Amino acid sequence: MIDLYTAPTPNGWKVSVALEELALPYEPHVIDLSKGEQHTPEFLAMNPNGRIPVITDRDTGLHVFESGAILLYLAEKAGRLLPTDTAGRYRVMQWLMFQMAGIGPMQGQAVVFVRYFPEEVPAAVNRYCNETRRLYEVLDRQLAETEYLAGDFSIADIANWSWVRSYYWARVPVEGLEHLQRWMNAIAERPASIRGVEVPPSPGKADAVKAGGRAMTTR
Repeated sequence: MIDLYTAPTPNGWKVSVALEELALPYEPHVIDLSKGEQHTPEFLAMNPNGRIPVITDRDTGLHVFESGAILLYLAEKAGRLLPTDTAGRYRVMQWLMFQMAGIGPMQGQAVVFVRYFPEEVPAAVNRYCNETRRLYEVLDRQLAETEYLAGDFSIADIANWSWVRSYYWARVPVEGLEHLQRWMNAIAERPASIRGVEVPPSPGKADAVKAGGRAMTTR
């Protein structure tokens, strides 16, 4: 059983979607970021950086933080979504790192300056929105050649999709990126994706899950 400490963010969705795809039983624990629950001593003991997501594997007692590391851990545990041959493994890992080093930081900053910064900073908005769009174009070119980023569906697709699906929140357009849109729609229709992005559940259900928790797995 995996304990998942998470919140409704792209990095959180990466892990819940992967858990659903891999059919690994897990129990979600909702971390209320607005209340600073990620900075409590109990949480910092699992992740000194005070960020979600974090998992605890009850089989081993191991805590794993950083969403990319969690995806690798889960894929290796389940023996799926990450090839075992060297070439295939690194095809997946390079696109996973592309999200971790590119899409995540750039789109994350775009959201900050578009939605939350206390004053308008047009140069910052242009910088981060334009760079995010450029990265989307890189994905689109790759997806013109392959159905999924590394050939077969993998944790690299889960990681990138979990961010790109919120393009509208960062006000980054996807018009003209037909291959990216095809890929986005295909992943959005996967049953595990539909379930995974509801973890944590909608606000009306969050308190019930936080109070008692529930074991979840692919059905």
